[in-house]
Amino acid sequence: MNIPFAYGKIVEDIDFTDRTDETAHLMSNFLSLTNTAIISPRRWGKSSLVAKAIKAVKAEQKDILFVRMNIFKCETPQEFYSLFAKKTMEEISTSTESLLSNAKEFISKLLPKLTISDPSSQYEIALGVDVKSTPIEEDILDLPQQIATKKKKKVVVCIDEFQQIGEYANTLKFQKTLRSHWQTHSDVAYILYGSKKHMMLHIFGEYNSPFYRFGDMMFLPKITNEEWKKFIVGRFRDTGKSITPDLAGHLAEQVENHPYYVQQLAQYTWLRTSDTCSENIVDEALQAMLNSLNLQFVNLMDMLTEKQRSFLCAVSDGVKNFSASDTLQRYNLGTSGNIRILKDALKKRDLIDVTGKEIQIQDPILKRWIIQEYSKM
Repeated sequence: MNIPFAYGKIVEDIDFTDRTDETAHLMSNFLSLTNTAIISPRRWGKSSLVAKAIKAVKAEQKDILFVRMNIFKCETPQEFYSLFAKKTMEEISTSTESLLSNAKEFISKLLPKLTISDPSSQYEIALGVDVKSTPIEEDILDLPQQIATKKKKKVVVCIDEFQQIGEYANTLKFQKTLRSHWQTHSDVAYILYGSKKHMMLHIFGEYNSPFYRFGDMMFLPKITNEEWKKFIVGRFRDTGKSITPDLAGHLAEQVENHPYYVQQLAQYTWLRTSDTCSENIVDEALQAMLNSLNLQFVNLMDMLTEKQRSFLCAVSDGVKNFSASDTLQRYNLGTSGNIRILKDALKKRDLIDVTGKEIQIQDPILKRWIIQEYSKM
């Protein structure tokens, strides 16, 4: 069965919608070698955007090498350095022979332990490295520039889950080390993005942060409802089913035009539609999504304090003045002095966004679930 909506993975080709301006912007940054931090709430399509822009540039430019890595599992600077060396070698190599050649040329003198294996499949290439020496670690950071110089090409390094470096011991020292090397690279651009908005903003937006003004900061907006209408109607039509533009817009509005959830709700709806979609089908699909996430949300709420849960209820109910005496009493928030503490704690968990005086729950389905299960309205 060819299911026309995709979520929970890199979305490509016909499953990717809109982001025309953002794609062009990122492609321009690739070509001009502009360092870029991409910032948005989780599941807004940052990884898919990067993949789309890379594919588009590769189709037109042959003098740019792309290195992609995800550092989510790197819990220490040493693990970061090892993965950085490993992925840099693998991504610039097209075969076992070229990997061996590149490793010999660029890193054989740097690494005390280097293992390369070529399993039975010619397409499986594994590179293992062991990094322990600080001078060697810092030399590894210059690999992209060395490669660019030797191969007379440009290199774009894309690092996903970059906020992970904020969890390292002595993170400021580590960040200073990264920037001191990367800012000297004239033929390399670094595209840095991650799934925790508040940590990315701390790394790139704080005046005293080593990465402050490291390069361009791209803030992804939501995809508009009009774009979702066209996309959903078109995907239904492509698979022999139909949905009206108004109903497609209604579907996207139910999840506040959130990219991940629009794709998920559209898929749930499409699977329940035989020929023509109805509003009842959309509502059934939405409730099915809520039911599927119920245990996850219950566990999440159990991890919060009572006042943190109450604060999320107040946000979900549309409260604006959290320090008002009736709000404090109604939601059992304690004193007005607690409000900042509660906001900071929930921001750190990436559960809320705070823009000026406006507070929003990042996850629109969590918001719906809270209203359904906890609302005091």
